[in-house]
Amino acid sequence: QVQLVESGGGLVQPGGSVRLSCVASGSIVRIGAMGWYRQVPGKERELVARRDSGGSTNYADSVKGRFTISRDNAKNTAYLQMNSLKPEDTAVYYCNAQIFLGTGWSYYWGQGTQVTVSS
Repeated sequence: QVQLVESGGGLVQPGGSVRLSCVASGSIVRIGAMGWYRQVPGKERELVARRDSGGSTNYADSVKGRFTISRDNAKNTAYLQMNSLKPEDTAVYYCNAQIFLGTGWSYYWGQGTQVTVSS
């Protein structure tokens, strides 16, 4: 019933910037927290940034000061502004959202978007 679609990934040079977007659609009554996670081969999926509906945020130590999560609640969209990118930021980035459909709260994942930081 719910679909999260990420976009904005691609190839970027070290030190560059990119902005990811995540749009939630479906029979959504309310959206709670939205966040971004990333995963590289051989490692578990890890939190990058999270923002609840009240504006509170949580960032991974490795991205603090470089990444910023924001939301446009009217458009059911979350963004991840990624600055000063490093090769170690290369990963598949996944959007996650806490969504109430009327039957209860559930977490949903997007399909992921590849971000490659390389010269």
